[in-house]
Amino acid sequence: MRRTPLKIPLRLPLTTLLTALVAAVAAVLMPATPSTGAGTAVPRSAAPVAAAAVNHTVTFVNNTGRKIWIGSDVNADGSKNFTRLPVLEAGQSATVTVPETTAPGHWRGKFFARMGCTGTPGSTFHCAVGDCGKFADHCAKDTGEQPTSLAEFNFDPEDAIAPWYDVSYVNAFSVPITIAPRNVGSGGGGCDTMGCAENLLPNCPTADLTRWADGKPMLCTNPDRDAKTAYSDMIASHCPKAYGWSRQDQEPGNKVMQQCSKCSGFLVTFHRAS
Repeated sequence: MRRTPLKIPLRLPLTTLLTALVAAVAAVLMPATPSTGAGTAVPRSAAPVAAAAVNHTVTFVNNTGRKIWIGSDVNADGSKNFTRLPVLEAGQSATVTVPETTAPGHWRGKFFARMGCTGTPGSTFHCAVGDCGKFADHCAKDTGEQPTSLAEFNFDPEDAIAPWYDVSYVNAFSVPITIAPRNVGSGGGGCDTMGCAENLLPNCPTADLTRWADGKPMLCTNPDRDAKTAYSDMIASHCPKAYGWSRQDQEPGNKVMQQCSKCSGFLVTFHRAS
């Protein structure tokens, strides 16, 4: 920047001259403060402020053609399981908020569709698929991972590229599941839709298939979740974006896990199987 030379009248007293000279030197040596372009000065040492962590949402859509009771299970890492989850008639949807920002500061677990449920809630209630206790709106404590289709998540505010998500048919296939991020922003990672909408029950190996009372296919159960089998091969060939066995994520070129750090939540759709 070119500065105008300081003009000092020669008849001023010596003290006045010295003061003016000091001011002129200071003006030359003082660095200019950068501007944001919006009229606000920003110190050179200022750092961007990190955005506060917020809870994501999960919206469940019931496209199975039958009534479902949403169930959940959590990892053994302090994650708090839900004490109330929606019951959805065919065609209905509902949204829950994931408590990832409250103690312990993360939520890692899975959701599934309980089906064929009967009995009195809190007493004789149980389900033919995804049975996890006597309550209609949540799973009983320590009922464990169910042999059913799973929508799995890792919500962790301390992980810069979380949430992570996947569809798992490792234990069994009951209904097709897809997981799609919502309100995706730029630079958030892969953010792909995981799982598939295809009904895989017609492709189930005969020995692994269980039927409803009316004879329709109900559940395809994995005979060995920790090894490659005819079941896992069937999953891989028809739905490569879902787990078919426990170590599938170690196979070269696998597509079973995804992350999306710039989204408001996820849409979990349970599709029709029978």
